[in-house]
Amino acid sequence: MSTLVILISGRGSNMLALLEAKLPVDNIFVISNNPNAEGLKTAAKMGIQTICIDHRIFPNRSAYDTALADEMDRLKPDLIALAGFMRILTDDFVLRYQYRLMNIHPSLLPAFPGLYTHRRVLKEGVKIHGCTVHFVTPTVDHGPIVIQAAVPVFAHDTDKALAERVLQQEHQIYPQAVRWFLQGRLNFSDNMVTISDATTHNSVIYSPELQK
Repeated sequence: MSTLVILISGRGSNMLALLEAKLPVDNIFVISNNPNAEGLKTAAKMGIQTICIDHRIFPNRSAYDTALADEMDRLKPDLIALAGFMRILTDDFVLRYQYRLMNIHPSLLPAFPGLYTHRRVLKEGVKIHGCTVHFVTPTVDHGPIVIQAAVPVFAHDTDKALAERVLQQEHQIYPQAVRWFLQGRLNFSDNMVTISDATTHNSVIYSPELQK
């Protein structure tokens, strides 16, 4: 039986996109480091088993990640999907679940890793922005890329408007990437991901605005 674990810290909009995608998986669990995360309530209402491991009760990052790893080993996930999980995981945790730990980032990696991507994109005058699903490695936001989506940046854009446009694409590509993984269609070679039985265009999605 296949198992997906989704890690969240807040409202869990990407979590919801995954839960609504009817993925080919037998068991789904949602775990949060924040007992007040809205996503926990959303998942529970959908009949998904939720777990809270509150990071505030642990003395340091390593102790928290050890407890999180213990829970992972109990659940035995095929894939761990970070969906707005606002913690940097320790190298030990990342390497323990190498190639089973996926994340979505609101930029076209390797450009603009880290936080405040939309603000930084606007400041730099970038014309095309987007989002990336990638596998997590010890180097933050630099893991093997699975799929990306691009959106235009308009002259009148604000952080909020741009974030909303990117988020719409996140909700499309994250379920697609997870589905490919669960179908066994992702292959790894030299820090590159290829997709079995896919055309060269299947790993990139362009928003409708870019095609006008």
